[in-house]
Amino acid sequence: MDRRPRFLGVPTLKNPLDLWIFQEILWDKRPDLILEAGTAYGGSALYLATILDAIGAGRVITVDMRDRDRPPPPHPRITYLRGRSTDPEILEAMRPAAEAAMVILDSGHHKDHVLDELRSYSPYVSSGQYLVVEDTNLNGNPIRPDYGPGPMEAVDEFLSETGDFEVDRSRERFDVTSNPRGYLLRR
Repeated sequence: MDRRPRFLGVPTLKNPLDLWIFQEILWDKRPDLILEAGTAYGGSALYLATILDAIGAGRVITVDMRDRDRPPPPHPRITYLRGRSTDPEILEAMRPAAEAAMVILDSGHHKDHVLDELRSYSPYVSSGQYLVVEDTNLNGNPIRPDYGPGPMEAVDEFLSETGDFEVDRSRERFDVTSNPRGYLLRR
C-alpha cells in the first residue's frame, strides 16, 4: 500500500498543515505566479493550481530534475519544466514578467543547494509576497539530527546577507510545520 499523502489521488509530499497555510497565503496575497522548485509527483503543484482555480487567477511553473514512475497531473494553470532548478536556462524560463510572484523551494535539501536557490530565486519574489523554504526542520530542527547542514542553515546564512526578507512566524500554526522559520516575506 502506498502510504504517501495524496491530493486528488496524486502523491503530495507535504505536511497537510503546511498545505493549509499555503491556501491561506494564496488567498491573502493572490500571487499571479508561483514558482516551485521541486515538483516530485506534481501533487503540490496540483494543490496550488486548484486553490488558484477557486481564487480565479494565477498560475504555477514547477521544475524537477527527475522523471517519476508516473507523469505529473495535467492542469491548465501548471507548466512543468525538467532540469536542475539553478541551471541558467531554467532560471530564465522561471523569470517572472511584471507579475506578483511567490517562490517555493523544495528540491534538494542540502545547505549549499538551498542557499544557491535562495540567492537565485529571491530576486523573483515581489514585494509583499513569500519565499517559502521547505523542510527547514531537518538537521535537528527538530528532526533528523544526523542530516547535516540543510535548509535552516541556508536560511540563516541568506538572511545574514540581505535585509529584503523577514521570517513570518505567524504562518507556523500549532507548532506543527515542516518549515519552521521557512516562511520568508519580502519587505
